[in-house]
Amino acid sequence: MLFRNDKKDGRDFAPGGPVPLLPLRELVVFPHEVYPLFVGRNKSIRALAAAESQKRPILLVAQRDAKVADPVPEDIYEVGTLGTVVQLLRLHDGTVKALLEGKKRARILRYADCEDYFKVEVEEIEEVSERTAEVEALMRSVNAAFDNYVRLNKKIPPEAAASIAAIDDPAYLADKLVGQLSIKLEHRQALLESPSAAERLEKLLGHLRSELEILEVEKRIRSRVKKQMEKTQKEYYLNEQMRAIQKELGEKDEFKNEIQELEEKLRHKKMPAEAREKCEREIKKLKMMSPMSAEATVVRNYLDWFLALPWFEYTEDRLDIKEAERILEEDHYALEKVKQRILEYLAVQSLVGQMKGPILCLVGPPGVGKTSLGRSVARATGRKFVRVSLGGVRDEAEIRGHRRTYIGALPGKIIQSMRRAGSGNPVMLLDEVDKMSTDFRGDPSSALLEVLDPEQNCAFNDHYLDCDYDLSKVMFVTTANTLDRIPRPLQDRMEIIRLPGYTETEKLQIAKRYLVKKQREANGLKEGNIELSDPALLGIIRSYTREAGVRNLERDIASICRKIAVEVVKTNRRARVKISSASLGKYLGPPRHRYGVAETEPQVGVATGMAWTELGGELLAVEVTVVPGRGKLTVTGQLGDVMRESARAALSYVRSRAALLGLAPNFYQAVDLHIHLPEGATPKDGPSAGITLATALVSALCRIPVRNAVAMTGEITLRGRVLPIGGLKEKVLAAHRGGIKTVLIPKDNEKDVCEIAPQVLKSVNLVTVEHMDDVLRHALLLDDPRAFFKTRPQAELGFAAEQEAAHELVGETDEDSTVPPNLS
Repeated sequence: MLFRNDKKDGRDFAPGGPVPLLPLRELVVFPHEVYPLFVGRNKSIRALAAAESQKRPILLVAQRDAKVADPVPEDIYEVGTLGTVVQLLRLHDGTVKALLEGKKRARILRYADCEDYFKVEVEEIEEVSERTAEVEALMRSVNAAFDNYVRLNKKIPPEAAASIAAIDDPAYLADKLVGQLSIKLEHRQALLESPSAAERLEKLLGHLRSELEILEVEKRIRSRVKKQMEKTQKEYYLNEQMRAIQKELGEKDEFKNEIQELEEKLRHKKMPAEAREKCEREIKKLKMMSPMSAEATVVRNYLDWFLALPWFEYTEDRLDIKEAERILEEDHYALEKVKQRILEYLAVQSLVGQMKGPILCLVGPPGVGKTSLGRSVARATGRKFVRVSLGGVRDEAEIRGHRRTYIGALPGKIIQSMRRAGSGNPVMLLDEVDKMSTDFRGDPSSALLEVLDPEQNCAFNDHYLDCDYDLSKVMFVTTANTLDRIPRPLQDRMEIIRLPGYTETEKLQIAKRYLVKKQREANGLKEGNIELSDPALLGIIRSYTREAGVRNLERDIASICRKIAVEVVKTNRRARVKISSASLGKYLGPPRHRYGVAETEPQVGVATGMAWTELGGELLAVEVTVVPGRGKLTVTGQLGDVMRESARAALSYVRSRAALLGLAPNFYQAVDLHIHLPEGATPKDGPSAGITLATALVSALCRIPVRNAVAMTGEITLRGRVLPIGGLKEKVLAAHRGGIKTVLIPKDNEKDVCEIAPQVLKSVNLVTVEHMDDVLRHALLLDDPRAFFKTRPQAELGFAAEQEAAHELVGETDEDSTVPPNLS
C-alpha cells in the first residue's frame, strides 16, 4: 500500500486522516514481517473490518499490560507499526483470524472520536540507515553471534542462520533478528521505537551475548550433571540440575546450613547421654550422605523427632489443694471418688516432692464425664493435657511405633503425644482403652503393659526411636465402658475407679449448673431469653431420656434452645420464653419413655429383675407361662448360656421345694414351661437373674401374683442359696429410675450399699436375703408371708391322689396328661 506525505505543522500524516488502531497483547509487530493473529475483542474486530473495507492501513500497537481486557489510550504504547490486512477470515465462534504485514514505524499523535474502535492520527517515523564501517562491523558481529546462538539453542533450525546471513540491509537485519530471540516485551518495544538501524543492531548484539552466556552456563550445568548421574539415578536429574544452578549462582549450601542448625540445637538440648550419643552418630552419618538421597531424608526426620521431644522439660504442678479442689468442683458435679484420688496425689506430691504419676482407669457408662474429667484433672494440677484415642486400634505399632527400616515409619501414639504436649509430665488420657482389638499385626493391649507399668515405663522403648524414654512422670488416665474386654494383666496395672450412672437429683443439678448455660451460650441466647424450671428439667430427665449419663439430656436442652432461637430471631431478640413441664411437648414432641417401668399391678408369672449393661443399669421383666404338656422347658429372649443354666437351676430348685410349695413331685411332667424375657433383639446373659427366674416360676406354678413394686437380683444355687452379684449400684439406680420401692439383694452385697447415694436409699428400701425362701416371702403377694411354707400341703399324698386332685380342678384331659392341682 502506498502512502502519501502531507505537510501539516511540520509533521507527516497518513493521507485521508485517522487510521484504525489494533491494540495487541504480548506482541510487538516489526516492519517487513507477516504475523497471523486470532482476534476476539469486538473493538479490534471492527477496526480490522474498517481497515479492510476502506483499503486503509491499520496501526498495530502493543498494550502495556496484557491483562487489561478493555484498554484505554493510557494502556497503549505511543509507537507502533503501520500495516496492511493481507487476509481476514471469520470463524464459527465469532473470532477472526487475520494475516497482517508490517510496513513502517509510526507514532500516535492523537486519538480521534470513534466509539466503535480506536482511531488515531499518526506520523511515520523515518528510518535512519547508513552503510558505514561501524554498521558493517556491527552486522558481522551480530551474524557471528547469531550463528553461535543457533548452535547452542536447539529450538532454532540451522536454516535460520543462513537466511539471516543473506540479508544485506542493516534495518531489515535488525527487524528480522528480533523475531528469533527471546526478548521481553519492554525491550522489543524499545527496539521498535529506535529509528537508527545501528542503534538497534548494537542493542541486539548485547541481547545476543547475554543469551549466549546463559546458554553456555546451561551447557556446563548439563555437562556436570550428566557426569554425576548413573543409570539408577535418572530420577534425581532435575534436583541435581537445581543444585548445580545454585552453585553456579554462588548461593550457600543449604544442606550444610541444615546440618549446622541440627548441631546447634543438639548443643542446647537437654537429653540423656544415650540419646545424645545416638544423635551425634546420626549427624556424623548425615554429613557423609548425598543430600538428595532417600536415606538422608530418613535420618533428618529421625533427628527432628529426637530434638523435638521433651526429655527434661517439665511443667510445675499446682500443689494448692484448695485451688485444685475448687477447679474440680467447678468442672464436674459429684464424682467424689475421682476427685478425692487426685487431691490425694497432690497432697503426697507436696509432702514427698517427687513421686511416680498415678495410672487411673475410669470405668463407667457413656455420658458420665470420663473424657472431660481427664481435661479437668490437667487443669486442676496445672499440667498440659493430651488425648490419645485407642478406639479401633489393632496394630501393636500404633503404640510402640514402626522400625526405621520401613518407608514412612513414625513413632507410636505415645511418643507422638509427648511431642505434642511439649512437656515430660502431662496428663495423658488414653480414651476407650476397652475398644482395642487384635489381629495378625499384634496385640496393642500387650504393648500398653509397658506403658502403664510404673516399674517399667521409666524406660519405655519406642521401636522408631530405639532409645529409652521416661514416662514415669506422666499422669495416665484411661477410660472404658466395661472391664470385660480389658485383659487381666492390663487391669492389674491400673487403679480402677468406677463411675456409676447419675441419679435424678444429680442430673438435675448438672443440667442447672452446666448444661443449660453451655447450650444457651452455644445457641446465641441471652440469660433473659430462656428460663427452664426444675419441673421442666425433671420432665426431660424422666420422660425424654433414659440413660446413665447426660448426653441425651444435653441434646434435648440444645433442641429446646434452637427452637427458642428461632422465636428470638422472629421477635427481633425480645422473646422471653419460660419452659414448664406442661410445655415440653411443644418443643420435644410426645414423651419417649414412660416414667417408671414397674408393673402397674401385681401379676402372676411376671417378676422384675435388674441387669447391668455398658449403658448402666436396666430393669428386666421375666415372664413365665404354664401350659399342658410333657415337661418341656422353653427359654426365649436371646439369652446366653449362663442365663439358660440359671433358668434350669431355678427350675431344679422349684422341683426340690415342690412339697413345700404344694406341688406334686412330678408336676413338671404334666406341663410345659415357657420363660421369656422381653426385648428379644437385645442379647442377655449372666447369673444375676437366678432368683428372678425362680420367683416367676413359683408365681406361675402356684398362681400367686408377684408384687409389682419389688425388684430383685441375685444368683441362685440348687439348694436355694442366694449368691452375690456385681454392679449393685447401677442396678439400684435403674430401680430408682423405674419407680421401684423395694429391692431384694444378696446378703453378701450388703458391703456395697455404702456406694449408693443417700437420696437413692431414701426412696428405695433395700432388703438383704440369704435364701430363696426369703425372696418368695418378700416378693409374692401373700396374706401371711411368715407362714407361707408352714401352711402349704405336705408331700405325703401319693401320685394317684395328686392326679385325682388335678382332674377335679382342671377337668379330664387325655390319658397321658397330668396337671398340678394348683394351676386352675
